[in-house]
Amino acid sequence: MTQTILRSLADRDIPSDQFPIAWPQKTRELQSHHFDSTIWNDFQFRDDDIIIGSYAKSGTTWTQQIVGQLIFKGADDLPIAELSPWLDLRIPPKDVKLPEVEAQTHRRFIKTHLPVDALVFSPKAKYLYIARDGRDVVWSLYNHHANGNDAFYAALNDTPGRVGPPIEKPPDSILDYFREWLAKDGYPFWSFWENIKSWWDIRHLPNVKLLHYANLKQDMPGQIRQIAEFLEIAIDEAQWPAILEHCSFDYMKQHASKSAPLGGVFWDGGAQTFVHKGTNGRWKDSLPAEDSQRYETTALQRLGADCAQWLTAGYEASP
Repeated sequence: MTQTILRSLADRDIPSDQFPIAWPQKTRELQSHHFDSTIWNDFQFRDDDIIIGSYAKSGTTWTQQIVGQLIFKGADDLPIAELSPWLDLRIPPKDVKLPEVEAQTHRRFIKTHLPVDALVFSPKAKYLYIARDGRDVVWSLYNHHANGNDAFYAALNDTPGRVGPPIEKPPDSILDYFREWLAKDGYPFWSFWENIKSWWDIRHLPNVKLLHYANLKQDMPGQIRQIAEFLEIAIDEAQWPAILEHCSFDYMKQHASKSAPLGGVFWDGGAQTFVHKGTNGRWKDSLPAEDSQRYETTALQRLGADCAQWLTAGYEASP
């Protein structure tokens, strides 16, 4: 309904500040081996905050790198994992994390993997949400999960405050992993479909911009300029070559310790495992056609035709 009203008023050239916007409201908490959504209840927004959302392994770190490069004007070797914390990760606990975030003096860019209804949503902030075909997500997620070391499992399972069952090592077969992830909607992490759909449904809001991994792969310079315009950040053209270099996969792979949490200590192979391939379509050589079709059927059922097509094709989403 809100989307229809916005379209109608836009067609009549009525400014958005002359009619009320139904801003999203938090309706639930999500707590698990990864999440503690209650931290958002105590987070104090600033007028220029940037929130970067995604499901997981969808280009989140890439988007954080882009935003960091825009804010810090092409600076080399930025510690993105420190500058842009994952707020709703329950480690470290919120009484440690919130003061650290409050102490930041730069324009803050915060990461979340929550669906919209588990967030406190602020009209003050700008929201970037990046998505990726779920089959690509799983192929990247499996590498992330299968290479987790003892420190990874100890941190997630043994740190006080965990709600629900522990996370366990994945099966040896990536096909078994994909099938269970699809059948149990994101298992053993969190729901894929509700995450995507919740952000798709608010794409009409003036402070929300949807991104797609495939679009970034196809035209990174164009996408970065769109992001800068949305965030109202003027690009220093003298630094443009440096921004592009520092947002390239090769650069991020070489400087992976700056992007991975704690420099990559939670993964066998370190930060180089965290920043892995950066490619799409790896599933096409190994995922049987019937499994791929099952995924596409589920996407259509859970997302609707427009959102499912966008998630697969990656064209620019517009209300």
